[in-house]
Amino acid sequence: MRRITFIAVLATVTATTAVTACNGGATDSDQPSSEPIVADTSNDDPSSASTTSVQSQADRIVSLSPSATEMLFAMGAGDQVVGVDDQSNYPADALSKPHDLSASSPDLDKLAALHPDLVVIADDAAGLSSQLAGRGIAVLIEPQPTSIDLVFDQIHDLGTVTGHVDEAGRVADGMRAAIDTAVAATSKPSRPMTYYHELDTDGTSITENTLTGQIYGLFGLQSIADLQEVSSDTPKLSADAIISADPDLIFLADAETPATVSARPGWAKLHAVTDGNVVVLDDGISSRWGPRLVDFVRTIAAAIERAS
Repeated sequence: MRRITFIAVLATVTATTAVTACNGGATDSDQPSSEPIVADTSNDDPSSASTTSVQSQADRIVSLSPSATEMLFAMGAGDQVVGVDDQSNYPADALSKPHDLSASSPDLDKLAALHPDLVVIADDAAGLSSQLAGRGIAVLIEPQPTSIDLVFDQIHDLGTVTGHVDEAGRVADGMRAAIDTAVAATSKPSRPMTYYHELDTDGTSITENTLTGQIYGLFGLQSIADLQEVSSDTPKLSADAIISADPDLIFLADAETPATVSARPGWAKLHAVTDGNVVVLDDGISSRWGPRLVDFVRTIAAAIERAS
């Protein structure tokens, strides 16, 4: 099990802070007296991770990650969530919380007004964790994982900081069992099948090194991006390259439709188009790595059954 790597010392929350937070108010004296915790879970190598104990569970959480939001509510920690980002639209209960914060560049004054004792983020490219640390706000960084096991690790992390360890374990175990069942029940194609996963109409796709690519790999599917020389794991494929690869399956994660794909020059002759194997994905599911990852797996399974 990967351990959380703490890159700052744990904030000490006084009893006065806890009581005031429960009462919905705060004063200057309520701020933590020491540096906040900034937990980076992007390193999946347990041997290089330091360990420390979480001295008190987070009771006022702001989630700026739709995936983390779904995880928190699934494990029963929804009552501890006091705010979410503007893309956290699932489950419906999440919308009962303040939900007008940007995930990447939130209004820090508006965020601080929620008096969080922990903020969960997925993207720290803009240095958000440092900005929040400067305000004495604890941060847990849960970046987009590159494997299914890291998804389960993130669920465990959130269970640990919220005091829902057992519930988090049940969520992860349930996901693992459902994914295994879906894969085992899916007919194996008579030959290896290829796919094109479209993130954008400019040809942006994925390789097997991404979480999404690994999910497709559970079924033995191969991304056409892996059949070409690419310089990133989300490469832009030319229309000529896609047409030449002639994938067996096309998955659309960008609001396109089979009709718009068929209308593209040269695409109408692709086997995925002529055989009716163009699948429209729910981007709110396929782009996230929460409990609904199981739904994405089942969508792929259904597409393979139809194509077979």
